[in-house]
Amino acid sequence: MSTVERQAKIRMVLVNTTHPGNIGGAARAIKNMGLTELYLVQPREFPAPRAVWRAAGARDVLANATVVETVDEAIEGCGLVVGTSARERRIPWPLINPRQCGERIWQEASSHDVALLFGREDRGLTNSELHKCHYHVHIPSNPDYSSLNLATAVQVLAYEVRMASLANEAGELPVMDDWDQPLATADDLELFHDHLAETMAALKFYDPDNPKQLITRMRRLFNRTRMDKMEVSMLRGLLTAATRTINK
Repeated sequence: MSTVERQAKIRMVLVNTTHPGNIGGAARAIKNMGLTELYLVQPREFPAPRAVWRAAGARDVLANATVVETVDEAIEGCGLVVGTSARERRIPWPLINPRQCGERIWQEASSHDVALLFGREDRGLTNSELHKCHYHVHIPSNPDYSSLNLATAVQVLAYEVRMASLANEAGELPVMDDWDQPLATADDLELFHDHLAETMAALKFYDPDNPKQLITRMRRLFNRTRMDKMEVSMLRGLLTAATRTINK
C-alpha cells in the first residue's frame, strides 16, 4: 500500500468543536503532516470564515471535511480507535504515549481505517466516547500548565504519525503481524456490546437500572482483546443461543 493510500485511512476526528478557528488550525496541522481526512462531529459553527482564515493553505482539507452527527458515524468502519485524554479515569484504560500512538496508527492503517478522536475545548471527550476507544493517548505537557489548545494537540499527534511514516519508509518501523481475519470494526463492536448487555439483562446477570461499572469493564475487556470479525460473530452466536435457551 502506498503512503498516500495509507494516509487516506487515517481519520482525525474533532468532537463538538466550539471555535471555528480551531477547526481551521487543525486542518492546517494535519495537512502539514501529510494527512487529509478531517471528520467533524456536530461542530458548533461550520462552515465559518474564521475556519477558512486559520486554515491558510489547507482550505482543501476544510472543503473535503466530513461532518457527522455522532461519534459512531465518525468511527464507522474503523478497526482502531484512539481517544485523547488529559486525565486519569476512574476505570483505567490501555494508555499509550504520542510516539506509540503515531506508530500504532501508521502500522494499522496498512490494513484498515483508523480514527484519532479529539474532544471539546473545555472538557474533552465524555466517558462514553472514551469507552468506544481501544486506547487512550495522553500528551505529557507541563503539569503546572497542562491545557493544550485543540489545534496544538492535533499538531503534536499528527507529527507523531508523520514520524512513524518516515520511520516506515526507512525500514525502521516494525511490521504488524498478519492475521487470518480482518479486525472487528467500531460498529461491529457497538452491535456486539449492545447484544451482550441485552443477553446479560435477560440472564439477570446485569441490572440496567443499576449497572454500576459492569458494562464499562466489559467494554474494556473486549476492546483490549482486539477481536476479529469471526470472533465477534462466534460470540454473538453464543449470545443468541443463550437467549434462545432461556426463552424456551
